[in-house]
This record gives sequence, C-alpha cells and structure tokens, in this order.
Amino acid sequence: MTEHKVVLQAEWVAARKELLAKEKEFTRQRDAISAERRKLPWVKVEKGYTFDTPNGKKTLAELFGRKSQLIVYHFMFGPGWEEGCPSCSLLGDHFDGSLVHLAHRDVTLTAVSRAPLAQIEAFKKRMGWHFPWASSNGSDFNIDYHVSFPKTRGRTARSTITTPRRSFRARKRRVPACSTRTKTEASSTRIPLSGAGWTF
Repeated sequence: MTEHKVVLQAEWVAARKELLAKEKEFTRQRDAISAERRKLPWVKVEKGYTFDTPNGKKTLAELFGRKSQLIVYHFMFGPGWEEGCPSCSLLGDHFDGSLVHLAHRDVTLTAVSRAPLAQIEAFKKRMGWHFPWASSNGSDFNIDYHVSFPKTRGRTARSTITTPRRSFRARKRRVPACSTRTKTEASSTRIPLSGAGWTF
C-alpha cells in the first residue's frame, strides 16, 4: 500500500484546490480537443464488406438495421483465441444495457471481430451477452479501418492514426468509429484511442 503524508484538514483543502485548478485546465483542454475531433472530416465508404452473423451474411449497410447510425466496436478477438480481450470483455459486459438507449437515438451498436462466427457465438454464450456481434473473418474490414495489421516479415506494423511516431508489433488496436448513412451511401469517421475500439 502506498504511504501518504498525513496533514491537517486546512492543508489538505489548500492542496486539493491547487490540484483542482490543474484539473479544470485539463478539462478545458480536453473539451477543445474533443471539439476538434468532432470536426474531423468523414470518409465515404466505397468498398463492399460482408460479415458473418447469426442471421446469415450481411453487408456493412445491413448492419445498420433500420437505424441511420451505426457504432461498430472492434472487439479484440482473433481466430484461434480462447477468449476475448479482457478490456474489451469488461466493456462488453455493459453493451446489452445500452442497446435500448441507443435505439431511441437512432443508433445501432454491433461488435465486430476477426474470429470466426462459431468462435464468437461460443464466447458470447459463455459470457451471457446478447448484443449483436459479427465476424469479419476473411475480409479486409479490420485492416482497412486500422484496427488489425497483416503479418510482416522482419518488419513492424505501423498505425497511421493511433501511433504515428512509434512502431509496434501488436496485431490489433482499439480505434473507435461511427458510420451514418443516407438512402444511397454511407460515410464513417474513426476516433483514435490507445487501445480496441469504436467505429462510428
């Protein structure tokens, strides 16, 4: 256990106020960066992607269901893995409860993983989850969205949107993203994180 200095209440209040000023400045900076992120341009989705779902093959457009917005969580779960990423699983424990709230906001949420559908379904049953979860196994979806990287010989993979100055050997990254669609086309944006992630 970490040892802490023990002081009188007045000294603690003074230290807390000093830290609070720093926290508020950090919040203002984060809000400004968040505003810039929301202004990032979107990308028209022109490539056709197909996913395996419990209801058969579906295109990216079909994953929207009847909603105009789609949130894809890139769940770190690859072919042959015995279980999903612990951090993704922690978040997954909270997806089911959010579905009704997202639906009321014209949003569909689905998870996507590279693992085959049978592997996903087995793990999903084990965890007691019910949220939509599709397999992108055999498609370029994860690579195109910079959340998975092809194996390279003697070279390290590099993400162009999450770690521009650092090479790493990880084959999966958290990169959030959201898609929206009209009757004729879809577009998407990605929100860089330091870990699995979301596609909006």
